[in-house]
Order: sequence, then C-alpha cells, then structure tokens
Amino acid sequence: MDRLTSMAVFVKAVDLGSFSAAAEALQMSPQLVGKHVRLIEQRLGVRLLNRTTRRQSVTDFGQAFYERSKIILAEVEVAESMAAETRASPTGKLRINAPVSFGMRTLAERLPEYMQRYPQVEVELSLSNRAVDLIDEGYDVVFRVGELSDSGLVARPLAPYRLALCAAPSYLEGRPPLLTPWDLQQHDCLGFAHTELRTHWSFDGPDGRVVVPVPARLMVDHGEPLLCAALAGMGILLQPLELVGSALADGRLVRLLPAYQAPTRPMHVLYAPDRRLTPKLRSFLDFAVSAFGAELTAHDIPGAVR
Repeated sequence: MDRLTSMAVFVKAVDLGSFSAAAEALQMSPQLVGKHVRLIEQRLGVRLLNRTTRRQSVTDFGQAFYERSKIILAEVEVAESMAAETRASPTGKLRINAPVSFGMRTLAERLPEYMQRYPQVEVELSLSNRAVDLIDEGYDVVFRVGELSDSGLVARPLAPYRLALCAAPSYLEGRPPLLTPWDLQQHDCLGFAHTELRTHWSFDGPDGRVVVPVPARLMVDHGEPLLCAALAGMGILLQPLELVGSALADGRLVRLLPAYQAPTRPMHVLYAPDRRLTPKLRSFLDFAVSAFGAELTAHDIPGAVR
C-alpha cells in the first residue's frame, strides 16, 4: 500500500476518533482503515494507537507521528496545488511598474503581445522614475534600472540599459569642439533628475573610465521633456537608446564622442520572494526575460542607428 495513503488514513482516524468514522469519511471499510494503520506500525516497529472495543487512544509516539504526518501531508497538498497552478491558464489582474522611457518606448510595444497570448490577464501598468515600494504599493512586478539595493526582492536580470550621448545639429553650430568628455563642461547639458546622471556623467574611453561634472541648464525627472529640449537645440543629452533611437536614425540628433561610451546600466525585473508564483506572475516573468533578457542589438530598437 502507498505510504502517503496509509499516513492520511491514520491522520483521519486520529482526527475523527475511530476507525469506523474514518472509514465513513474516506469511503472505505473499517477493516481497510485498520489494515493501513497496522502496516505503518509494522513498518515502524512501534504502536501508534491503543484500541479496545469501546475506544481508541493515541500513544506518545503516535501523537508525535500524527503531528509530523499532518505537516507532511500539508506539504504534499501544497506541492500538488503548485503543479495544478502551473497547468492552469493565467488569469486575474497583474500590476506592473516600470521606468518611464523603458515603459513607453520598449515595454509598451511588446505588452500587447503578452496580453494577446494570455487574454484572461488584466494589466495595470504604472510608469514612474522613482523607486516604488513593490510590497507597500501592491505591485506584482517592477522593472528597475541601476544597481540594486539589498531590498530582499527576487531579481531576474535583463539586458543592460544603454545610453547615448547626442545633440541636435542646430545646437552644435558655432559651439566649441567636443573632443573629450571634459569638453562637456563648456556646453549646455540637459540633466536627468534621478540617479548619478543628475550632476555627473561617466564614460569609458581609451584611457579608462572618466567621470565628468556637468552643468545642467535644464533638469527634468522624465526623459521625454529632455528629448524635446535636445531636438529644439537647447543642449546635449545623455539618455537611453530606446528614447533617442529614432531621432538618431533620421538625423534630428547626432551621436557625440564615438570613442567614449557611457557605461551600460543593469536592469532587472523584480518580485516579492514570499509572493506565490501564480500562473499570471510566472507567465509575465517568463515573457519579460524572453522579450528583454537577451542583449539587444540596434536592430531590436525602432529607429536606432544600424
């Protein structure tokens, strides 16, 4: 006989106080209930129950075995329910938070693909450049750019975030030549009001990493207004390739300092470690890693320079 079945029969007999009650609940004969219990006792070499014609009592070892058996059976039930959830179709509301430029220019283009694949999932997408609290604000998943703090969240790595240094041809006319990153200090720069891009820009060049303090005439906490300012000839921009790719492709912006590359920034999709991997959550995590996990090429970004 199956050990788990015998264990479940024993637990039921203890819960209900008799073999006959357990037999009725399990739809088997009292004799079969007794056989299951005796098989456990024979296997263990220890008595679990003391029985008379009128009552049964649990031995000291039987009580300990009963408590442990309930834990084991509960764990088995959880494991089987996880398997059932994996087979189930993703359904319900999925709350997602992402940085603005990534959300508008990259995630938004691929999100319909996910929703068409899983029509029973409702998506609530919030875009913000601040560091949201996934648990307190009730998000299922968040995308984050930059080095991660020790938040206790589970992180799946995605393709690094790439930045491009560029400006409009109208801005560059009559301006001092831009030969090294230090020349940026003689120019108007357009500052991003989050992370280190606010006051310092970093570049990897022939002699290693260079970190330059940059003067920012305009400071904004979203990339789109900075792109508008750059297109209007107001200054030099350091922003994600997803944001500036189409303007680079059609010549409205030109790339600067080709010998110096802004370091890529790590990007992750995160979720709470104690959150059950429901079909909707698992399906979106797998989708995100598949869609954004590989290193993107210029071909993957609409309008990027080929």
